[in-house]
Amino acid sequence: MKLNTPRWWYVRDRDHARLTRTVLKPLGWLWAGVTARRIARTVPVDPGCAVISVGNLTVGGSGKTPVTREVLRLLRAAGLEAQGLSRGYGGKLEGPVRVDLGSHTAEDVGDEPLMLAQDAPAWISRDRIAGARAAVSEGARALVLDDGHQNPALKKTVSLIVVDGETRGDEWPFGDGSVFPSGPMREPLKAGLARADAVVVMLPTDLETADPELLAMFDGLPIFVARLTPEGPPPPGPQVGFAGIAKPWKVERSLKAAGCDLADFVPFPDHAAYTTSDMDFLLDRAAVYDAGLVTTEKDWVRLTPEQRARVTAWPVVARFEDEAAFAAFLTARIQSAR
Repeated sequence: MKLNTPRWWYVRDRDHARLTRTVLKPLGWLWAGVTARRIARTVPVDPGCAVISVGNLTVGGSGKTPVTREVLRLLRAAGLEAQGLSRGYGGKLEGPVRVDLGSHTAEDVGDEPLMLAQDAPAWISRDRIAGARAAVSEGARALVLDDGHQNPALKKTVSLIVVDGETRGDEWPFGDGSVFPSGPMREPLKAGLARADAVVVMLPTDLETADPELLAMFDGLPIFVARLTPEGPPPPGPQVGFAGIAKPWKVERSLKAAGCDLADFVPFPDHAAYTTSDMDFLLDRAAVYDAGLVTTEKDWVRLTPEQRARVTAWPVVARFEDEAAFAAFLTARIQSAR
């Protein structure tokens, strides 16, 4: 059973949901300790190619998959045979297997690998070392790891941390800094930043600049600002939106900011597998408002072909404000590691 992301995770005020935070705090200490020991005891393996890790410090909702796709695009545009590598969360296949858009579904390989495979060769493998070796044997000269920061199996050439830069009111990307399940952090901020080479701050299109207080937290690491940019306008007319991502409220906010006539919005748990009853409910809501259905590309790839026929996908892509500077940073790091 999957649960919706607790929104109170992202409230900085420690008095907010104070009892719940206090009760869960010891589990957070345990989680952080297990993660730290696993990373410290693992000897990373060099797969024989450059490894660019795209990860985050929270349990989701930072925009790392769009950044992974953009890194793949930039490396391939520079002439490097870059391929994606994912654990394949949510899929039943263990891998290593190259994602085939013609035959694989999200049930097979997970939703994020299906998105990566639209732009470049992409692999899924629960064993990252085996997956890397399979990709290298098929010609990969660079691997871009989706969600690789807490996985120490491979020797990394570049480690990028993606941070949700949207701060509004009490909402803060790291909440009060607590580790899961008392907060959104996968590990303490200082520990995660110590293994990073750069930070990518993701901003929505309607936010002009990142919060200076947030930027000051990154200990002098290079910071690159990117934005989640819609590939096109939302569908016309009244719409009922839905999303099963870590922060579904951000999709609702983005649709409205893009001018969508949003009659209703339904949040689902991250990586939700949409059942017949889920779709019947959504179609009923759409009928009430005489509206269409719109969702994210990540959600759309999890739908069956029959369900997709009733829903419009609203894709977004990550674009760097200074693309040339980011590309030069990647190139320099990769060349210095050779």
